[in-house]
Amino acid sequence: MAIDLKSFILDVPDFPKPGIVFKDIMPVVQSAQAFNFAIDELAAWARPRRPELIAGIESRGFLFAAALARELRLGLTVIRKKGKLPRKSASVLAPNEYAVEYFEMHEDGVAPGQRVLIIDDLIATGSSAVSAINLVKLLKGDVAAFGAVVELSFLKGVENIRLAHPGVEVHALVRY
Repeated sequence: MAIDLKSFILDVPDFPKPGIVFKDIMPVVQSAQAFNFAIDELAAWARPRRPELIAGIESRGFLFAAALARELRLGLTVIRKKGKLPRKSASVLAPNEYAVEYFEMHEDGVAPGQRVLIIDDLIATGSSAVSAINLVKLLKGDVAAFGAVVELSFLKGVENIRLAHPGVEVHALVRY
């Protein structure tokens, strides 16, 4: 049974700063039906891409990445903001709409040549996705694709990802 995921996503005006309308996906996660539907849809899309590992982007991306990894019976690696990982890590610049940050991943988080499917909750300008792809490639992983629950198409994030990484397929379940 299809579920309208948009009906679970709430607009929060002026968060995290004035003029921004935040898309709150937590009601999707709180609903067993909506969450399971989202994971089932991501899994159906992911299977033909033959990933060997799922990578989740901090922090809401972890929710969907972990559930997807479990559904596909794959391992999970995480992409974190600088300073959050305890062991030796690789790092890339990860500027976003609000700040200049860095993404990190344990150096052994991806094996060379391993097919990695990167998952996040939302694609806005695409900067986080581009940085995450850069990080997986830095560790010599093969990016199978990039998936998200929501795409804010008016911010042209998918176009920015494709400009930076033309060979990486991008998919979102819901578009605004």
